[in-house]
Amino acid sequence: MFIISRFRVQARFSVFCRRYSQTFANMSSERALKRGSACPPPHGPGKLRLYSMRFCTYAQRTRLFLAAKGIEYETINIHLREKPEWFLEKTPIGKVPVLEKDGKIVYESLVCNEYLDGIYPDKCITPRDPLEKARQSMVLALWDTKVAGFYSKLVRGTKEDERPAVAKQFVDGLQYIENALTQPFFSGDKAGALDYNLWPWFERFSMLKNCAGVEVSADKFPKLTAWMGRMLELPEVKACFFSPEVHDQYGKTLLAGKSDYDLGLEE
Repeated sequence: MFIISRFRVQARFSVFCRRYSQTFANMSSERALKRGSACPPPHGPGKLRLYSMRFCTYAQRTRLFLAAKGIEYETINIHLREKPEWFLEKTPIGKVPVLEKDGKIVYESLVCNEYLDGIYPDKCITPRDPLEKARQSMVLALWDTKVAGFYSKLVRGTKEDERPAVAKQFVDGLQYIENALTQPFFSGDKAGALDYNLWPWFERFSMLKNCAGVEVSADKFPKLTAWMGRMLELPEVKACFFSPEVHDQYGKTLLAGKSDYDLGLEE
């Protein structure tokens, strides 16, 4: 059995994470902005803005890059079921993350992350070596093809008679990712682009059990579970982390078709 409790985080740790993240981000709009809202004015020239959603795996990819690089930025969270009109003018695909700096827009998580390494070259996270960059891209392609789609079906609610087949496809696909992990981190001796781009889904593994009754055996995936333990020790992961309990609560709202993007925020 995959022991989720091994990675549970206490409330005092969550407070630490919030304080840590505030050193990197001015959370100017933590509550999700909806249709009919006004776009907050920019903070000034040279200031980086991230359009995000607190529980979006793809937006978390970019938040991890920002935290790892120590970049100051402001966050505008978007209500993805009632997107503001002005947000749709910034990105034709209507998804997060979106980066904005001095009126210039970049969207899609992997594009955003490479862009960050381009405009903030200190502590570059994206591999410079063409072969290593290709290897990491191929592992991501495996993830997208063999795992991500089945994961999404499980957490969003699969018909009961289809669930066993989808669960098997998910577990079988995860074996490709287990086999791809040959060092302490996917990127080598320390965490890098591939680790940050994969992590958001692993952080949410508790949702598989509670939303779909799927458990992942630690015996079958020893390298991945050890990697998860190492990832949870990283300050940048702590800065962007939600506990399994919070993800489980959000998962319930997702299954109900009423995703609560402001879950846990004070009124």
